Amino acid sequence: MSDAPIKAVLGPTNTGKTHLAIERMCGHSSGMIGFPLRLLAREVYDRVVAIKGEKQVALITGEERIEPPGARYFLCTAEAMDRTGGGHAFVALDEAQLSADRERGHIFTDRLLNARGREETMFLGAATLEPLLRTLVPKAEIMERPRFSTLTHIGPRKLSRLPPRSAIVAFSAEGVYTAAEMLRRYRGGAAVVMGALSPETRNRQVELFQSGEVDYIVATDAIGMGLNLDLNHVAFAQLTKFDGVAKRRLAPAEMAQIAGRAGRHQRDGTFGVLGGGLAGSNGGRRGRGVPLEFEEEEIYAIEENQFAPLTHLYWRNAEPRFDTLAVLIADLEARPPQRELRAAPEAIDLAVLKKLADEPLARDFKGAGRVRRFWEACSLPDFRQAGADQHARFVARLWRDLQGGYIGADFVAARIAELDNVSGDIATLQGRIAAIRSWAYICQRPDWVLARDEMASRARGVEARLSDALHARLTERFVNRRTAILMKTMGDDPSLLPVTLDDDGTLRVEGESIGQVDGFRFTIDTRLGHDDRRMLLAAGEKALPRILSDKADGLATSGFEGVEMVRGEIFHLGQKLAHLEETADPAKPRLALVRELDVLPDAAKARFAAALQDWTEKQLEPLAPLSKLVAATRDPEAGSQARALLHALMEGHGYAPRERAGIQHLPKEMRPFLRRLGVTFGALDIFARDLLKPAARAAMHAAGIDRRLLEPAMRSVLPGEGMLPSGYRPAGDQYVRVDVAEKILRAAHEKRAKAKDSKSAVLDAALPVSTGLTPDSWHRLLGAAGFRLHKGKALAEDAFGPPAPDRWSWRPGGHANARPGRGARNDGRKGRGSKPGDGKKGSPKTGSPARGRRDKPVQTANTPATGKAFAGLADLLKP
Repeated sequence: MSDAPIKAVLGPTNTGKTHLAIERMCGHSSGMIGFPLRLLAREVYDRVVAIKGEKQVALITGEERIEPPGARYFLCTAEAMDRTGGGHAFVALDEAQLSADRERGHIFTDRLLNARGREETMFLGAATLEPLLRTLVPKAEIMERPRFSTLTHIGPRKLSRLPPRSAIVAFSAEGVYTAAEMLRRYRGGAAVVMGALSPETRNRQVELFQSGEVDYIVATDAIGMGLNLDLNHVAFAQLTKFDGVAKRRLAPAEMAQIAGRAGRHQRDGTFGVLGGGLAGSNGGRRGRGVPLEFEEEEIYAIEENQFAPLTHLYWRNAEPRFDTLAVLIADLEARPPQRELRAAPEAIDLAVLKKLADEPLARDFKGAGRVRRFWEACSLPDFRQAGADQHARFVARLWRDLQGGYIGADFVAARIAELDNVSGDIATLQGRIAAIRSWAYICQRPDWVLARDEMASRARGVEARLSDALHARLTERFVNRRTAILMKTMGDDPSLLPVTLDDDGTLRVEGESIGQVDGFRFTIDTRLGHDDRRMLLAAGEKALPRILSDKADGLATSGFEGVEMVRGEIFHLGQKLAHLEETADPAKPRLALVRELDVLPDAAKARFAAALQDWTEKQLEPLAPLSKLVAATRDPEAGSQARALLHALMEGHGYAPRERAGIQHLPKEMRPFLRRLGVTFGALDIFARDLLKPAARAAMHAAGIDRRLLEPAMRSVLPGEGMLPSGYRPAGDQYVRVDVAEKILRAAHEKRAKAKDSKSAVLDAALPVSTGLTPDSWHRLLGAAGFRLHKGKALAEDAFGPPAPDRWSWRPGGHANARPGRGARNDGRKGRGSKPGDGKKGSPKTGSPARGRRDKPVQTANTPATGKAFAGLADLLKP
């Protein structure tokens, strides 16, 4: 191990770490730097070539090898770099914190522990690596570098509102293509960067962005690994990714690595999420359907560069024995030598090795050389991302060709020629590029292919042609140059393009229909296929405030014709305009306009809101009695008991069951005060009679104050079917309006008071029958009010004449135990086993909160009195 100094330069993005490493390497006689991505290795290769010249600089990746005979400076991927440093004067490892990556971490850990330069070694990475670095490489001199510029969170931004020079980051090809397609429509196009692209395609896509031909770039998380772009803002289309095991939310340090691409050197940057329909989920942290957004602690960590340190690095034996396949597998699965290291999860190469070790082709291996060669074949990267099973089949086919020595040049040339086809769509070309990358890797091996240099050159040529075709397809699909230019020159002046609205609501720009204006909602015409669709829509969007302002003024002038209020929401032609927010006076709620109206200019929006408020208050004028009850609760004349009863009435939206209204606590001297407010003290209910009128009930229902079932005409009696309407109570198999029930009960009490026998009386059924109640329902209503039925004695068999009439007795408080049927609910739905009119299983349920036994006519008068609610019967009968 070299005694040369080891330096670790740690810090966030935009600290100049990579630039420092390049400068240090160029100051030595030779050097090697390992990078996490071949795209980054290629970028740095171009920079070093500009300094040292092509003959002194080499680029080595799995699929590409540019190695002049006199090369002294090597730019490699971490997998392709010499694991001990190759004897170079300077050795560096970039993004060293990737030693904690599940898939590739063991490669970076091995280079961290073993790769050393003769004169200087440098590790570049995040500050989270520091504690483990001090333990594993105690000789390292650690230097922290601050970020040159600040990074600020600005919240969600829709695609149509993204600032220029922005990057959108997604974690799947589908997400990248969706965002790029939408940017083409909104802003004229976007460049696309993914790790699967060839360096040529990636460079040409980046040039689209860097040259200013497009103002947006869409990328995977490959953008976070040191790619230097002229970015002002990074928008996350997703905050979750699949890490090879499960879909998980990004760690704050990973978020910062990507967000840090915004702002370069002294220019500040911003980050946020992509709002609107393209945004992904929150990764399960807040539940499904919740808008995409950063957590507060994540924002703080990214802006302040404060992250939890790494607790372990992944390790795998980099020098396994090749005695037998079993020994090789055992060494690759060996436990790490230090507690700071953790055994790496099974990578694709080991998974393929274990699958093929049981196949006939791997039997009777003899000699370490053959085992080593088989392991090298299993280590072929899965460029196609096909998975272990399919990749194992490809490796098995490759091994059958390698068993005899070299693969013939004719065979390799034929396979390369099969892929030399530039026709097809983006997915087809990407599949061919992945396949040619596999053959490029095979051709780079020193002992696999005859005529290796020629075959490697052919593979690179095919990859270049495929890359050019892919770049052309990407540009054709995701860039509309005319729209991009027009979007840049159009600015904020909507008069540059004529915008008109037809009588049928069709919105046209330059005579081209771009959508439909229904009410205040603009719907894009999905059939629009014009090349300048996004530009036309942008022009229409700029004109919408003026157009919708005219519509708002016209609707207000018409007296809001076609506008209706439904359950606290206001609609026009089926589209929501506003919803009501509760205030102290229910007849004058506060309006909250829908977001679609935010497009209106401030003055027009204020006029429309004021006019709609006046219309709303006019619709709610029947609620004036309810406003009187609310005002009375603040009247000094009202005592606490009266206020409590008023609150009970307001909670019941105009009525409340007597036993729930707290009337037993109300002093008699307060009753005149309440009667002046229209409050009636009934036998079963306390109610405000004016609030039982159809207009008042309809207004309460429309305003969303009372959401129970509405009977528009407020008929006296209804069939006892379905949910109990507001303002009614059950009576047998019928529903009776609470004030009508009180009228019937008051007549019964008056009849009883006039009877000669004070203990029982014959009651007249004329009034309830004329009202619409059946005899059984009348009996049930009387039973709920404390009346008890005494059947008349039947005539003897030899007697003649009219039968003895039924008589009724009444005991104060008897009604207190008469509750709605079992399982009664506040919403009026029937309880379990309840049917209208079924005396055995229960009666229709009331909407009151009371629960317990069902009400029924009682045949005997031996039920004990349990309350004093009817002690003042004389007062009850007052007009």
